[in-house]
Amino acid sequence: MAVVEGLMQDYELSLQHVLWRIERLHQKKEVVTKRDEGIHRTTYGEMVPRINRLAGALKRLGVKPGDRVATLAWNNNRHLELYYAVPCMGAVLHTLNLRLFPQHLEFIINDAEDKVLFVDQSLLPLLKPLLGKIPTVETIVLMAEGPAPASEGLPQMLDYEKLLAAESESYPWPKLSERMAAAMCYTSGTTGNPKGVVYSHRSQFIHTMGVLQGDNLALQESDSLLPVVPMFHANSWGLPYAAGMAGSKVVFGGRFSADPKSIVELAEQEEVTFLAGVPTVWIALGAYLQESGKRLPRVRTVVCGGSAVPQSLMETMDSLGLRILHAWGMTETSPLGSVARVPAGTKPEDELRLRLTQGRVAPGVEIRISDPATGEELPWDGVAFGEIQVRGPWIARGYHNGYDPGKLTEDGWFRTGDVAKITPDGYILIVDRTKDVIKSGGEWISSVELENAVMAHPKIMEAAVIGLPHSKWDERPVVYAVAKPEFKDKVTQEEIVEFLKDKVAKWWLPDEVRFIDEVPKTSVGKFDKKVLRASAVPIKEGAAPAARK
Repeated sequence: MAVVEGLMQDYELSLQHVLWRIERLHQKKEVVTKRDEGIHRTTYGEMVPRINRLAGALKRLGVKPGDRVATLAWNNNRHLELYYAVPCMGAVLHTLNLRLFPQHLEFIINDAEDKVLFVDQSLLPLLKPLLGKIPTVETIVLMAEGPAPASEGLPQMLDYEKLLAAESESYPWPKLSERMAAAMCYTSGTTGNPKGVVYSHRSQFIHTMGVLQGDNLALQESDSLLPVVPMFHANSWGLPYAAGMAGSKVVFGGRFSADPKSIVELAEQEEVTFLAGVPTVWIALGAYLQESGKRLPRVRTVVCGGSAVPQSLMETMDSLGLRILHAWGMTETSPLGSVARVPAGTKPEDELRLRLTQGRVAPGVEIRISDPATGEELPWDGVAFGEIQVRGPWIARGYHNGYDPGKLTEDGWFRTGDVAKITPDGYILIVDRTKDVIKSGGEWISSVELENAVMAHPKIMEAAVIGLPHSKWDERPVVYAVAKPEFKDKVTQEEIVEFLKDKVAKWWLPDEVRFIDEVPKTSVGKFDKKVLRASAVPIKEGAAPAARK
């Protein structure tokens, strides 16, 4: 039988459509950024000519379709201009995680083969250790905020504003295929080196529509959005493009994004209605509101993702008039995977329980749980638990350069590494992880890498790292270390932490180093962390030597 095709236009789904909307429909909507010198205000209408100029500048610098353009930047209006100009001209926006250790940034830039790198002036100290080690980067563009920095130790850089000033306010945007790469974001390197997730125009477009759905995040034209979640992480949860599509006002905190006082001041001043960030941000915000007596009555939604929301946090925020909307996802899911909306008809006494789950899978995404040992699909009975596997138009099917091909099952489902149970009505409850990674403040910490760093200490023979619960950070790493016989009782916790400071990122530093006689092992000689967890005493909060972010 012949296939009968529909008679709809073959319209490519690309981010150029979002650019078209901000130019034609939302010209007057504000984009506000907090800078060191004060508040910077612009509108979408004023941004569009700059986006055109930026695309022209990129072309003049030799950027071609498919080339990677890196950003090392805070949440600000210039970063938003790059969000549009780079993918809409056919290149690939590669946002760099400014919290990563230099060795990871070096690997990521070289692995992606970034051609041009844009850097905020305040982040130049992060760039310096990489100089001479990132040969694919042909041009560095400085996004200055004040007087030109001293040139000592820095390469020749182009000035962002001068670059734009030399170009035309119109740009002949090319016809794009929706399958073309639009952006890249690397995982946090939980097992070995970070891996690149490559988003297509199609996936970004459909994900944007998903964010706008009423039973998902439900961002609206009437909203004033303050995304605390960084623009370098998973497209800032897709919120910048969703704001452009809907016509929402956008408020950026710059380098002050996670500071609770700044969040409150910006929210009050700009009449913010929609906030988004990880639990640690809201723990600090809640404490500040309680201490200051201030409130944010205009805020209707506080999206919280990155790690599970503690019940105490949700109750605290409720008491302050701020309703948390719990969401789950990961870099590989663009990141929207599920949202904990409470269905109509729910009894009041059941609402909190449902809001604390990871919610129901987002429309457009399918989910299942699978027995890690057999691969058998498990029932949604709220009891059986297995690995979460997902598929859909904004779910990764692989990594840049072919890393970790085992992430995709034979029948095309993405293996998330999270272990959960699902209730009969579809609510997801994450109970564990398939690997011993630690999630602290919304960021992943590799226990294996931290163990290797500790065992590099000349007085240490063995070390195992586990994550233990923490009231503020969700989890924090604790090291169990075995000293070499000649150094038993001659090595201290402070000595180990000091040794680690130039080897791992600040937030990886352990809260405690506990010295034991032997690390328990499995029958095949691996460290048995289940035994450590079963016997572990709680972290002594407030007494840790670690310098956290």
